[in-house]
Amino acid sequence: MKILMVLTSHDQLGNTGEPTGFWLEEFAAPYYVFKDAGAEITVASPKGGQPPIDPKSDDPANQTEAMARFKEDAAAQKELANTAKLGDVKANGFDAVFYPGGHGPMWDLVNDRNSIALIEDFYNAGKPVAAVCHGPAVLRKVTYQGQPIVKGKRVTGFTNSEEEAVQLADVVPFLVEDELKRLGGRYEKAADWADFTIVDGRLITGQNPSSSTSAARELLKLLQA
Repeated sequence: MKILMVLTSHDQLGNTGEPTGFWLEEFAAPYYVFKDAGAEITVASPKGGQPPIDPKSDDPANQTEAMARFKEDAAAQKELANTAKLGDVKANGFDAVFYPGGHGPMWDLVNDRNSIALIEDFYNAGKPVAAVCHGPAVLRKVTYQGQPIVKGKRVTGFTNSEEEAVQLADVVPFLVEDELKRLGGRYEKAADWADFTIVDGRLITGQNPSSSTSAARELLKLLQA
């Protein structure tokens, strides 16, 4: 079982002068769900090398078991520090792809031609595509049979109210919830910050950081079915 995880290379939060990147829990939790199931994991990012971690995701208040495990895991840290370049990665070597969120993907992966083509290749080959929190933003320009990939699909992702709660609704290029609806997705959500993951066919989406473990588990279920 080979799983590709795609992380952002973008480290600037709009024009705020603040740093951003990927959300550490959304990488660490799925990474260990996959690892503990015996999966072979490859991590890629647009620029390759060490992707930027959103410093806020590592706040004392945001610590989780998976993050603590990652900090003791030299091999996993080395893997993260040496991500493959996204342009060098092809779907045919993998069984599924998983996109962790954080705000970074809103700026780079959303418009990244390699990412868009890669998701289309996975999906067209009948392989599952999973994304969590701001990760579903990467589906914005992805099409399937000439239509937006999310059209008519049950999907979730970071809610407008969650974005307002972190005071970034005016900073992000678009709101994940609004955009998924605009594209024709059948957007659903649970309470803010609740664990909520939706599976519709081969498309798996999670609402927020709390949903990263359940999204990873659902992906495994599809692969093991």
